[in-house]
Amino acid sequence: MGKTLSSNESISSNKKKVIVLGSGPNRIGQGIEFDYCCVHGLMAIKESGYEAIMVNCNPETVSTDFDIADKLYFEPVFWEHLWEIIELEKPYGVIVQLGGQTALKLSKKLHQKGIKIIGTSFDNMDIAEDRGRFSDLLKELGIPYPNYGTAFTADEAIAVANKVGYPVLVRPSYVLGGQRMRIVINDDEVEAAAVSIFKHIPDNKVLIDHFLDRCQEAEVDAIFDGESFHVMGVMEHIEPAGIHSGDSNAVLPAFNLTPLIVETMEYYSEKIARALNIKGLINIQFAIKDSKVFVIEANPRASRTTPFIAKAYGIPYLNIATKVMLEANKLTDFVIEKKLEGYAIKEPVFSFNKFPGVNKELGPEMKSTGEAIRFIKDLRDPYFRTLYKERSMHLSK
Repeated sequence: MGKTLSSNESISSNKKKVIVLGSGPNRIGQGIEFDYCCVHGLMAIKESGYEAIMVNCNPETVSTDFDIADKLYFEPVFWEHLWEIIELEKPYGVIVQLGGQTALKLSKKLHQKGIKIIGTSFDNMDIAEDRGRFSDLLKELGIPYPNYGTAFTADEAIAVANKVGYPVLVRPSYVLGGQRMRIVINDDEVEAAAVSIFKHIPDNKVLIDHFLDRCQEAEVDAIFDGESFHVMGVMEHIEPAGIHSGDSNAVLPAFNLTPLIVETMEYYSEKIARALNIKGLINIQFAIKDSKVFVIEANPRASRTTPFIAKAYGIPYLNIATKVMLEANKLTDFVIEKKLEGYAIKEPVFSFNKFPGVNKELGPEMKSTGEAIRFIKDLRDPYFRTLYKERSMHLSK
């Protein structure tokens, strides 16, 4: 038998390199929003004097266009492929904040191998991602959050649910698009939800939160550079809490929250960003009930609403955030002027016509496959009024 010949067409340069991890193929929970983030991140990396290397495997988006990055590895966003690329390229560091949950989940392996994660450290990202650790942090900071408990068995889950009080939200940690999250109202439903999580996501713990029923939901997207904190946008959801943020119509800026509530959300956001020592982007989800602001979760990365806010205000937020992560610039180096007449509405896009057998009822597990943007001049707009009327009907049930 002859020898097996192998070749490597990738020639590594002597430049200082930065690798950006993409989100992989478009699917429910992660869409083209993260490709927008990656493209603007790559351009910022090149502007900062680094060689920009993209790792992604989506054939339909511009983040995998060969002339956007200095070098493109059209590979699955899995550790085995990434590690081979890192061994060859020996990068200065890797950016995980731009590729959604898929990229973020690789941060643990990068940390274990001693690879520099550009931006927020692994441990601080892990605090935000681990529902139990994050709730403990909120307790230390004196920030309100729904009562919660963690469980490692179905029996423990039932005990925790009875302790925090029904209805409860049962969910695993480290998941994409609210995968296997359920709102349940009795012991049997808790047991079924917990068993499903342990079966399909082994070695995961279950977090059980008291579900704040019939309340408003809102979110903040922000950038922190270690010193200065900048709120990119405050968005108010039209649908009530309990529907995944990716499936909600959301209005920028908030339209029905008092100035005190908005200021409280921004204050809590900065407090969390400072406690986690965020370098770059953070997204924080809130629930407002009886004029009290509760923190639901924090995502230490670009969210699917980051491109929406950037387009609505006409500000290159991803470029700014990437340069902050690289420590090439501080927030004070940029002149940021928001320009938006009226309001912008984020509309979820669903593909139910392609999946006729799928349950169309919305809940905490994401079902939309994308989003669109609609601009309105004022709140008398017929489209907005129809949406708001539907919301009122939901709340009155």
